[in-house]
Amino acid sequence: MVKSSGDFTYLEEGSGKPIILLHGLMGGVENFGEMVDFISNDYKVYGLDLKLFETPILKCSVKNKANYLHKFMNHIGVEKATLIGNSMGGHIGLIFMKLFPEKVESLILTGSSGLYESAMGDTFPRRGDYDYIKRKTEEVFYCPEVATKELVDRVFDIANKRESIIRLLAFAKSAIRHNMAKDLPLFNVPTCLIWGKFDKVTPPHVAEEFNKLLPDSTLYWVDKCGHAPMWEHPKEFSKHVLTFLKDRF
Repeated sequence: MVKSSGDFTYLEEGSGKPIILLHGLMGGVENFGEMVDFISNDYKVYGLDLKLFETPILKCSVKNKANYLHKFMNHIGVEKATLIGNSMGGHIGLIFMKLFPEKVESLILTGSSGLYESAMGDTFPRRGDYDYIKRKTEEVFYCPEVATKELVDRVFDIANKRESIIRLLAFAKSAIRHNMAKDLPLFNVPTCLIWGKFDKVTPPHVAEEFNKLLPDSTLYWVDKCGHAPMWEHPKEFSKHVLTFLKDRF
């Protein structure tokens, strides 16, 4: 159910209270995959394509993408929504919360950046070396088989386009500049943290730090899972999402 309208491309499924999905730097809406089927039985789910590698280079920042999300919500007529963000998508959700708190019902973060950005440099894709990129892509997951050839090829393609690399670096530097440590204690929105126990990109201590800094947060762990719980364990991830939302609202 992918739609294009105005400047936006997005997935739309289900009915009920709105949830907006925000993907990470090297991902896309498809990263949420099967999870959408589980939660769209109870909620209206929008998966926004952030068009990260189509963004003008001078506008490659997490703040710019938070404003893009605001324009999207106005475009589809959604006044308030729950945001589910993975990796840099979570960071965009946090910036959005800071800028437009009245628009956020609740936050669900999984492997989110915002506190710990050094991993972006550590996992920077090296051009021309397919085996290196394959290995680094596999490290995102607990189970390396999740990194299909199609996914590795996509990352390899990004790593071998000069303009894509410039955009990637610009977003990574923007994420470092927008550290949220001082902002999180001021957030009064219910927040759910769903974290892979074997996340190598934003390790478990990052989840614990988020949980400590956020005034109203709940932390769920997903065993045998890396940086993308909604992708590796969609059923368990969805169970935590639905439990959190039904307990709180």
